[in-house]
Order: sequence, then structure tokens, then C-alpha cells
Amino acid sequence: MSQFLDLVRLPNFGLGVSKGQFQNISHIHKFGAVPAMSVNTTGTIWDVNDTAYPWSAFASAGTLSLTRASASDADKVVVLVGLDENYAEITESVTLTAASGNVTTQSFIRIFRAYMTTGSNVGNIDVIRGATTVARINANKSQTLMAIYTIPAGKTGYLLQGTCSCQSGADATGDMFVRYFGQASFRVGHSFEVSGNGGQYLHPFVIPIRIPEKSDIDVRALVRSNNARVTAAFDLLLDEDN
Repeated sequence: MSQFLDLVRLPNFGLGVSKGQFQNISHIHKFGAVPAMSVNTTGTIWDVNDTAYPWSAFASAGTLSLTRASASDADKVVVLVGLDENYAEITESVTLTAASGNVTTQSFIRIFRAYMTTGSNVGNIDVIRGATTVARINANKSQTLMAIYTIPAGKTGYLLQGTCSCQSGADATGDMFVRYFGQASFRVGHSFEVSGNGGQYLHPFVIPIRIPEKSDIDVRALVRSNNARVTAAFDLLLDEDN
């Protein structure tokens, strides 16, 4: 830990992390957007409106299947990023050869990002676990927008900064929920208010919040006025020395 703190104090530390200059230390920037959250509705800031992220779909690890809404997306490639049954980081590329039933070969216990590598998607692409959508690439976005994350095994996350915005004329209450590994429920780790007319909400954590391995992060919003597009992002340092 003392070595980690010494590194953080170095000039240009962030640039060094981005360049991979520090052994066992990495960074992840998670960002999400919900297209149009309904008034008086609470949901996760991700690609599906008015919906809390379905963590229960990952009661156990399993394969994922992909569906495409447009024939124009036939044979395009989607890269899935998540964690395996041991909470180790994995990626897999899946070709959309069929309209549905494009199944991964690896088992996932979490997915927190998916993106296109062979051109933008014309229609929505859903990633499904069982019968539940667990990720969606909305048309023409080429990547998921998911303000969720799970700390991989063997790493500790340090929350550096969080931000949120909503479209003009709307306002919302936001909460960053954390489910610490081994606990049954999520609890609020940070709460904030955001107004489209007031501008972006931004909070740097002077003392980073420590989040242990295998813990889940879920940023949610309750929109109070006008159906609104809401965005959120957060930055984590990942330390393998814990």
C-alpha cells in the first residue's frame, strides 16, 4: 500500500498509468447513458430505458447469446468484455452470423462492455443471458454505454472521480450503489443531484474510495422532471497489490 501511495504522488502519474509504466496498476473509465428515462422512474444508467440492471441474471456463470435487429448487421463482429466464473477478466469476439443464437464459447459471470470492430451497427444488438438482456448496443452507437462495473479478482479498485449530466430542462437524483463481495444487497456509496440547466455534476474524491475485488458498482438515476437522457461516468485505479 505504501508503494502505491508513493506512486500516486508522482508528477504525471495518470499519464504513466495510461502508458502502462507502473507494474500492477491499471485504470478503467466506465461511462453510461440511458436514452430516455421516464419521469418518476429509477433505473440504471445504461442502454435500456427505465430498467434496473439485471444482476440476478448472473446467479451463476454461463454462456451469452447475441441477437441483431437488422439484417444489415449480418456477419459483423462484436467484442464482449467481462469476467469469467473466477472473476478473471475475459474478452470474446462473436460474429453475428444469424439473427439470434450467436453463442459465446466462454462462460461469463459478468459483462460490462461490448463493442463493434467491423463497422457501426445499423440496428440494436442485444447480449442475452438466459432470457434476460444483460447488455445492448443501441443502433449506430457501436458500443455499450453502461455505468456499471465489477472489480476483477485479485485487484482492488480506488474510485477517483464521478460525473453525471442530464439533458436541458430535466433534473434527477443520482446514486452510486456498491454491492461489496459477500454481501447480499447493494448500498449507496455516493449520492448526488443533477440538473440539465445547472450543468454537469463532477466530484473528484480527494481520498479515493476503496472497493474490494468482486464487488459490483451500479450508478442509477431517478428523473424528477421531463423524460431525460442521463449520462454518468466514473474512473477507477485498479491495484493488483491491494
